[in-house]
Amino acid sequence: MESKLYVGNLSYDTTEQGLRELFMQAGNVISVAVIKEPGTNRSKGFGFVEMGSQSEAQKAVGMFNGYVLNERQLTVNVARPREERGGFRPQRGGHRQNRGGGKRRY
Repeated sequence: MESKLYVGNLSYDTTEQGLRELFMQAGNVISVAVIKEPGTNRSKGFGFVEMGSQSEAQKAVGMFNGYVLNERQLTVNVARPREERGGFRPQRGGHRQNRGGGKRRY
């Protein structure tokens, strides 16, 4: 088990410091990140907490999955690696279709 946890269903008012203080009840907290919208700096409602060890991470999952914080029931589980986001999706036939659009100008 990894020691990095996903924490979902956070209130938009939840701060990194508040999350750190909560998870310190389960053990040593290495890092906390509340994910925010670029530009507005508003919370997206989820974050990540890295615990000091796998056993502390397991303890935190047991303590805080379903825990109510700021009137929201938290979802806490082991963080999965971020998936690659591809910008290109092949259309029928697996190739791009030329849709025209005029002459190229150099």
